[in-house]
Amino acid sequence: MKWTQSYIPTLRETPADAEAISHILMLRSGMIKKVISGAYSYLPLGFKVLNKVIDIVRSEMNAAGAQELLMPAIQPAEIWKESGRYDVIKDIMISYKDRHGSEMIMGPTHEEIIVDIVRKDISSYKQLPFILYQIQTKFRDEPRPRFGIIRSKEFLMKDAYSFDKDTDGLNRNYEKMYNAYISIFKKCGLNAIPVEAESGIMGGDTSHEFMVLSESGEDEITHKGKKEKAIEIGHVFKLGTKYSKALGANFSDENGKENPIIMGCYGIGINRILAAAIEENHDKEGIIWPKAIAPYQAIVIPTNTADEKINKAANDIYDKLIKEGVEVIIDDRDERAGVKFKDADLIGVPTHVIIGKGLTDGKIEIKDRKTKETQQVLVKDVIKAI
Repeated sequence: MKWTQSYIPTLRETPADAEAISHILMLRSGMIKKVISGAYSYLPLGFKVLNKVIDIVRSEMNAAGAQELLMPAIQPAEIWKESGRYDVIKDIMISYKDRHGSEMIMGPTHEEIIVDIVRKDISSYKQLPFILYQIQTKFRDEPRPRFGIIRSKEFLMKDAYSFDKDTDGLNRNYEKMYNAYISIFKKCGLNAIPVEAESGIMGGDTSHEFMVLSESGEDEITHKGKKEKAIEIGHVFKLGTKYSKALGANFSDENGKENPIIMGCYGIGINRILAAAIEENHDKEGIIWPKAIAPYQAIVIPTNTADEKINKAANDIYDKLIKEGVEVIIDDRDERAGVKFKDADLIGVPTHVIIGKGLTDGKIEIKDRKTKETQQVLVKDVIKAI
């Protein structure tokens, strides 16, 4: 991609209403734009990162044997009344009445809907176990949206649900999802800390939150003997029969006896992974993306686009990197080198390829965004070095 053909509206100043470092840097790097309090548009750079995270989550969930589906965001209020959770979530639910006068809820979560699907089809222990998941937008009327995409009214979640005939099966699936979460967060470059937690409105008798340490954190955990602030990014629950009993999702066991299906629930805040990655990986210049979720792997920076030799060398390297399958952007703007360096640091691309005065001696400079280390490489060796 060429910068001159991209939409990357970077900002020099810190936006007045931004508090958390992730919120500040996502706005300054041109990743997101605020629409209303608690709702943001993802601009091309931010959307690329979001999709990288989704790809990792989907890959790990599939590898763990979960099957993907997609449920509607619109839910009938009746099913929430049937489960007994209508009054529990009414303060945060976003609802409306359709043209027929029926109350509809913009789904804050999907336990009721997934159980409604399963209860119509599952009747025997022979159909169990299985795990279903989706990546879907959720809606919650947060009383105090804050920290950008960390606490918002509209957000993207991966929610998975396991269905078993007994607690041994639930324990196996819970461990399977727990381990998948460890792998997901590690691949996203996050140091996620699992913490035993309260189950809250979700219910069940066992749950773990996956926390990332952050100065902007809304929670407080004890880590290595001291209190630390921490952005819950994932939560796993052993729901048991809370929803299956309430909604009549039953199966017949080996003896023909009818029992409620035993469930687990497993959620990841997709948006929060982006924010957490920035909270953990930044410096005073900007974002330092973990390589797996960086919008681009490399940025080619010709320091003077008016210089024909520099410009040609930069474009040759850019073309060769594309042919090698490297996700690369070239900053082909007619701007001062200092402006380009600042923007490259701000958006957090891991590898900077700088073509400047060293070209006279047949050399290119390669900079590691994280370590700030640079090396001079001969033009003929630059692709291999990158």
